[in-house]
Amino acid sequence: MKNFNPLNSNSTFKAPLLKKLSFSILAVLFAFSSLHAQSASIKTEQVHFEKGTTGTFIESSIKGEHIVDYKINVRKGQFMNVSMVTDNTANYFNIMEPGEEYVAIYNSSMDENMFEGELAKSGDYTIRVYLMRSAARRNEKANFKLEVNVSSED
Repeated sequence: MKNFNPLNSNSTFKAPLLKKLSFSILAVLFAFSSLHAQSASIKTEQVHFEKGTTGTFIESSIKGEHIVDYKINVRKGQFMNVSMVTDNTANYFNIMEPGEEYVAIYNSSMDENMFEGELAKSGDYTIRVYLMRSAARRNEKANFKLEVNVSSED
């Protein structure tokens, strides 16, 4: 009797083995790409207004997959205005309500880089500044200027 070799080209077991091997390789590659996507660094900064003012300007930059979360403490019923000027057309911001990590009440990539609205909850709102995935993968840089204004309830 001949020795059985599953990698022998004459073997009927070659195709299933290669399929399993290919699937395993793809699963490992997917796992590594998921870990890489989760590794995008998020820097958090608290937004403060100077005494007697209702707004501030924030000038900064981001590069690649870096993300900045600006936290601003507000009260329900206040009105907030956030606008951004940037030198990169793939640079946007989202606004999340207190307690939210990913679900945005505003996404500037779907609209203009300007939000105006009455706030439904009290607490720390998040203004998340980021680059679209395609620009982040190319390690692009964006210089931006955020203007944040909050007015009292009327």
